[in-house]
Amino acid sequence: MDSGILSSLSEVIDSRKNASRDDSYVAALYADGLEKMMSKVVEEAGETVDAARSGDRSELVYETADLWFHNLVLLSYFGLSHEDVLKELARRFGVSGLEEKKSRTRRD
Repeated sequence: MDSGILSSLSEVIDSRKNASRDDSYVAALYADGLEKMMSKVVEEAGETVDAARSGDRSELVYETADLWFHNLVLLSYFGLSHEDVLKELARRFGVSGLEEKKSRTRRD
């Protein structure tokens, strides 16, 4: 699988956010605003958890793809991309998860 799929998908999202809502799902999400985007992330996260709970591996992959897509749309809304998330993951790489959590200044 092409590891550049996230870059390609991000480019498509950016190119469609100002399109007609009748022509693009991304444009419809943008037209409906931040609350709609956030509710879609919550919805897809719930569906991902349900798929995991069911043990259906293919459904889990399918729902995770939906969740990632909606997260990419949300990131784009804030002028961010998957690259920002990858940089944060790289920063954390090699650091104990317990130590990383202790080092956070905000409450999680």
